[in-house]
Amino acid sequence: MPEPHARPARGRVGVMLPRDLPARDVLPYARRAEKLGFEQIWVVEDLGWRGGIAQAASVLAGTTNLTVGIGILPAGARNVCFAAMELATLAQLYPGRLIAGIGHGMPDWMRQAGSWPASPLTLIKEYTTALRQLLRGEPGPANGRYVRCEGVTLTETPDSVPPIVLGVRGPRSQQAAGEVADGLLLAEPAAPAYITASLHHLGPATTTRHPEIVTYDAAAVDDNEEAALTHIRTALEAIGEPDWAAHIAPLPFAAELRAHRTASPDARHFAQTLPAAWVRELSIAGTPDQARNAIDARHAAGATSVVLAPVGPDALASLDSLARALDPRP
Repeated sequence: MPEPHARPARGRVGVMLPRDLPARDVLPYARRAEKLGFEQIWVVEDLGWRGGIAQAASVLAGTTNLTVGIGILPAGARNVCFAAMELATLAQLYPGRLIAGIGHGMPDWMRQAGSWPASPLTLIKEYTTALRQLLRGEPGPANGRYVRCEGVTLTETPDSVPPIVLGVRGPRSQQAAGEVADGLLLAEPAAPAYITASLHHLGPATTTRHPEIVTYDAAAVDDNEEAALTHIRTALEAIGEPDWAAHIAPLPFAAELRAHRTASPDARHFAQTLPAAWVRELSIAGTPDQARNAIDARHAAGATSVVLAPVGPDALASLDSLARALDPRP
């Protein structure tokens, strides 16, 4: 009988580096996050914005102790041999400070780039298997349907191999993560019920007894709860679209949420008229104590790292308010 996933006594809290943050603010943002006590910073790679590896390298060089997560590198976008070289280099230069997220990528973007495979699931399983072997200094596996790196060996490999987590939503892809990866990266909204369902899909017989479970959530913290909830609603406008079906299904109010989406004339009306209880469940928002409780609930559901995504036009200024949700205990 496989042992259940072991959870750390206390989970970690990180912050997202927004994709639209002005370049001049990237390093000040990262340094401020470190000074405020965040343990991780996650960079995003969305088509047309900034590259994940370049951002990670810059933030690692510009900070001292932050763990930097890349969330995510689309498997179809980079040859696995060269991706392994890049990640191995970062892990050598900054040992123990890197987590790499791999995913399918957004289908529309990947089709635009000519990199959407006939079988995304096959690609990500082959890719992740090869990537982890290469990072360990082992020869690449036998050539597969998509990934060809048989016999390739990295000369330079890190002493501390970075975890590889899969940023995937669907049950079959999450099951694949349990077979080939070190854990999951769950995009927002990552309500506790969604975390629990994802752990179930991951399965008990994973590659590790201590899987990394990283969650993203839109976050706003204010002494006035209503002000925080009002601030966060814009970030919830996209919820309910087909890509978010896996996030919605485990929620106790899933049917009502879908009906509300269908009845709303547009995304703004949908978000602005969500009941406050739903907003609290779908985000990390409220007073510092309320936000801290929401973080704790995600850790209790199985998250090892809860990542806060700032909302609003001034992400740098929002860091101080988000930091008020950090656990004050030593």
